[in-house]
Amino acid sequence: MTEQLNSFFAAMSDPTRRAVIERLASGPASVSELHAPHDMALPTFMRHLGVLEKAGIVRSIKKGRVRTCHLAYEPLIEAQGWLAWQRHLWEHRPEAAPL
Repeated sequence: MTEQLNSFFAAMSDPTRRAVIERLASGPASVSELHAPHDMALPTFMRHLGVLEKAGIVRSIKKGRVRTCHLAYEPLIEAQGWLAWQRHLWEHRPEAAPL
């Protein structure tokens, strides 16, 4: 498994980060908009965004005082391909010999 896939799955292991991804799937959002539904301090939330950015799942652009985040689909597509391959291997595995 590639390092990017490892980073992707590590980033996806947290429910806050998954919620951010679900929100960004419907379009770009500011950090304030993304932070609003989460009951945590902004610095804590920013660490979650940092994990997503480091994994390449989220990209952000700062314009003035507003940082806008959007979803980067490449890591999602790579993970989907890996999962599809694992499913193929599972579905086509040789049956174990009876004992």
